Amino acid sequence: MNRNQKIALGCGGAGCLGLIVVAIAGGLIYYFMRSSTLNRSYNFNVSTNRNSNSNDNTGLTASDNDNSSNSSTSSDSPGSTSSMSADEKHRLYHAAGMTGDSELVRRVSIKIGLTNEDFTPGANVQKFIEEHASWSLRDTDFINSLDTAEKARAYINAHIDD
Repeated sequence: MNRNQKIALGCGGAGCLGLIVVAIAGGLIYYFMRSSTLNRSYNFNVSTNRNSNSNDNTGLTASDNDNSSNSSTSSDSPGSTSSMSADEKHRLYHAAGMTGDSELVRRVSIKIGLTNEDFTPGANVQKFIEEHASWSLRDTDFINSLDTAEKARAYINAHIDD
């Protein structure tokens, strides 16, 4: 065996050994990357509820229009939200969400007029949700004060009957 053959044999062996090492390292990297992604769980919850109600009173007489307004609820009812400011409604709604208690969220939603007693959405729910996003950017001090579910529940208990 001459010198060139020895060099070729050495380079071929080293190249083959290097290729094996690279393949093993690539396999290990793939295995660990794959196992780390399998242990992750993703939870996406998207809920969209859009309702559109319209009322056309153009064919009614003036007395019919007057009578149709008599069926609305009085603002003096016990669950009335007319005395609550928009800020108070947003605070109650946010605090209810912070508790994670679906029954409490339902109670608050009924109290502030987002949900009717029969669990149907109220007339202004879409507008309120849109306003709540901008409200949350303005009242960060309040949001930061409710850093636990217990604080949020205490806030609701103190203010839900106001």
